[in-house]
Order: sequence, then C-alpha cells, then structure tokens
Amino acid sequence: MAVRGNPKMNSKKIGDQDLSPATLMMGLGYDPMLSEGSLKPPIFLTSTFAFESAAAGKRFFEHITGKREGPADGLVYSRFNGPNQEIVEDRLAVWDGADDCLVFSSGMSAIATMLLALVNQNDVVVHSGPLYAATETLIARILSRFGVSFVDFPAGASRDELDAILARAQALADEKGGKVALVYLESPANPTNALVDVEAVRAARDAAFPGEQKPAIAIDNTFLGPLWQQPLKQGAELVVYSLTKYAGGHSDLVAGGVSGDQRLINAIRPMRNTIGTICDPNTAWMLLRSLETLELRMSRAGENALKVCTFLRDHPKVEGLGYLGFISDPRQKDIFDRHCSGAGSTFSLFIKGGEAESFRFLDALKIAKLAVSLGGTETLASHPAAMTHLSVPDERKKALGITDNLVRVSIGIENADDLIADFAQALDAV
Repeated sequence: MAVRGNPKMNSKKIGDQDLSPATLMMGLGYDPMLSEGSLKPPIFLTSTFAFESAAAGKRFFEHITGKREGPADGLVYSRFNGPNQEIVEDRLAVWDGADDCLVFSSGMSAIATMLLALVNQNDVVVHSGPLYAATETLIARILSRFGVSFVDFPAGASRDELDAILARAQALADEKGGKVALVYLESPANPTNALVDVEAVRAARDAAFPGEQKPAIAIDNTFLGPLWQQPLKQGAELVVYSLTKYAGGHSDLVAGGVSGDQRLINAIRPMRNTIGTICDPNTAWMLLRSLETLELRMSRAGENALKVCTFLRDHPKVEGLGYLGFISDPRQKDIFDRHCSGAGSTFSLFIKGGEAESFRFLDALKIAKLAVSLGGTETLASHPAAMTHLSVPDERKKALGITDNLVRVSIGIENADDLIADFAQALDAV
C-alpha cells in the first residue's frame, strides 16, 4: 500500500495562542493520514492489534500489567485500549484541563471502577448527599459487603461541618483498621441541584490529612460539565461523568468517563483493564461526533432553560424551582458564583400538591418526553421519588428533599416558546 502522506502531530497552540476546546474537538488526537486520508476517524472494529515486534509486545504488556507506569505505548487489545477510545479520552481531558482521561461502558461502570481501584477492605468513603441513587446503592449496599463504610454530609455543608465529618470518618477508619480512602462529591446533586463547596472540601481535606497520604477528591460533574463547571480548578482531583448525558447529548448512547490527575488515572486504568469496563469502539466514535457540537448544544439548552424557568417561576401552580439561575440561598449563591459559569439546563420543578398533581402534569406534556436521563437534544421530564430514586428509603428521601411534588426537567434545544406553551398547557391539567 502506498504511503499517502506524513502524519502530523496535533498541536494545542498556534504560536502563542492556546486553542479553545471547541476548536480542539475537531481534530485533536487524530490525523487523517493515519487512516487513508479519512477526514473523520473510522470505527476500529477489531478485538486485537498486531505488534511490530516481539519486543514491542513485551513493552506494551509491561504497561498493561503495571510493570511500567502509564498507558500502553501502543495498541494491544480492545479490552485495554483502542484508537477511538484514545481519541475521545484526549478530547475529554481538554474540556476539564485534566492530565488524562478514561472512558467506560457507562457512568456507573466509571464510578464502580474508580471505587474498586481506590477503596480497600475496611476503608471509609466520605460523600456528599444526595447522590445518584445507584451510586448510593453501590457504596452503602454493595461495598459494605466487603467491609467498606461511609460517612455522608449534606451538599451545602460549611467548612466547620466538613471538618467534623472528616474527623468522624478518620475515627471510624481507625476503629475498623482501614483508612479514609475517598471523598466523593456530586454537585449539582441529583435531583435537587444542591451545590457542594469544592474549595471548602479541598481545604478541609488538606487540613485533616497534612501528610502525603490523602484521600482523593472525586466529583460527579454530570449536571453541569464540562461547559458550565470545571471542578479541577476548585480543587477536585477526579471528575466523573455519565457521558450518556450532555457529552453524548443525543440520547442514543450509554458511556462514562473519569478525568483528572495522572497519578490517580494511573491507579484506575489497571482496574479497567482487569474488569473490562472500557467503552466500545462504536460508542467512542459516536462520542467523537457529539463532542464537536457540545458547546453549541449546551449553550442553546442553557438559554432555553432560562426562558422556561422565567415563565415557571411565577406560575400559580408552581411551588418552587431548583434552578441554579434563581438561587435565593446566600450560601448556595456564593458557591455558584465561585464554581459555575452557567446555570445549566436541568432543574427541579415543584408542583403545588403531591404525586397525583405531578403525575397529571407529566402525563399532559406533549413536546417534553416522559423519560429518565438528561442532557439530550430533546426535553425530558421525570418523577425522581417514583422513578430514579424509588429505591431510596422514605426517610432518606425526606431528608434529602426528594419530595412527591418534585419533577426533574432537562431542557433540550427545541424552540423555547414552544416549550413554554407545552409547560403552560400541562400545568393547566394539574
């Protein structure tokens, strides 16, 4: 086969100018000359990759097995890596300003792999609340079978409260003979949109653990990231995503991602290699497609959400809104101003009444789809207490503010006036 050109190294700069993530999504990590000149990366549907030599194969497996640090210096086997996955990882890391990134078969496989890599028997996990229900189940019901305990705190906790929680976690770890292994955050929280002060968490963690052995700080940034919040800048060390949501953005794939410090990514990668939770090549290719329009889609959805929430705010059948653009609590507003560059497009809508009134509203919607998930091109609405958080005990739901009149809404990229008309007629049915 004739050589069709010389591969070019991608650059993140032109002269002294740093290229923006929106620009880098169009080409970072890929050169058409490596694939017959194809403008877009092909889907690499192969289970394994040929080595140039036996010595190269040995070197690759030294990375895979942990004898050498870092990712394999080449392609080995599709449970470990692949061209489509590596290009996606390069581009996702750009959005968060991360050292590196790993992609997974779902958001929960990303979270599970991270926890299995960082948490050992008898360790303690400190986490904010509420968390996505499956995450809470994984920590409280599954990891607990292996001696792992948790201590949780409300999303809006102050520095003093955080100091007390970390001291309590350390005491529990000492009692069990383990360590405080991870501080896991979700901000904004699902489904209440409560914000965690990541800067305060980082300061409290550093004060409580002054030595080199510190629990990592990870945060689920699915609701706002990566456009409207970049938690690594506030002191988080790992950022977790359900890439199914805004990154995928078309409600046609399921995937997850973890970005962050190289040291921690290097610890998580071998676990992914072992248990096989990597994203498949076709899904990675679809994510590449989606990342090219991420900024456009999220910006339009955010603009629509502001218009819809402006209408809903004063509606007589609306009891309240959990929309970050209309925060009234001074503490939460302070966190928002320091951490976020936008209010997002997912919010909680509190209908006057209870489950019956909320169900009437949901059943009357014509444009918005009654479905779980968020961050797609279409508007979605669901009832967390009866759906995504049904497994959460009633007392905990009450403590977390997940009430029977809470409807979670994810605004899409439709015409905003049409969405307002749909919400208006649905509220008329309440």
